[in-house]
Amino acid sequence: MQLTATHINYYHVCHRKLWLFTNGINMEHTSDTVYDGKLLHETSYPQRAERYTEIDISATTAEGIQLTGKIDFYDTKEKIIHEIKRSNKVEEAHEWQVKYYIWLLELNDISGVYAILEYPKLRQTKEVWLSEPDTIYLQETVHRVVALQQSEECPPKISSNICKSCSYYDLCYVEET
Repeated sequence: MQLTATHINYYHVCHRKLWLFTNGINMEHTSDTVYDGKLLHETSYPQRAERYTEIDISATTAEGIQLTGKIDFYDTKEKIIHEIKRSNKVEEAHEWQVKYYIWLLELNDISGVYAILEYPKLRQTKEVWLSEPDTIYLQETVHRVVALQQSEECPPKISSNICKSCSYYDLCYVEET
């Protein structure tokens, strides 16, 4: 069983989205919002690729769950993860995603790391740190995500304001006639 930062993010946004993604239904390629986010990521800080390192990191839990993450910009000298996001509408999910990255680094004996969430369009940033209760919560969340991944039933739609900009919107809200 493999778990990524995307799983953690989706878990905090919508369990249905997580379940669909986990079961191989990926709608990201059809979304203008996702495309806009990728463009924002590529154009917001063009000098970053020269200064910061992109890293793939992994760890395995005692239960044999493979945890992986791909950190786009990591300042090894200052121990700062930089994560660019298009909007802060699901900021809690963004925070847990970067806390997951910090946790992965700690599992690989890299301590003292924190993250900066960057919202270039909003001209906002937010520092994110990992606490001991956060680590416990992440450990529990990993088990909840795995349970959702293994579930035979798709969770119900959540009918939230964020649904309209979700790449899975058409799939969740298609009406059969």
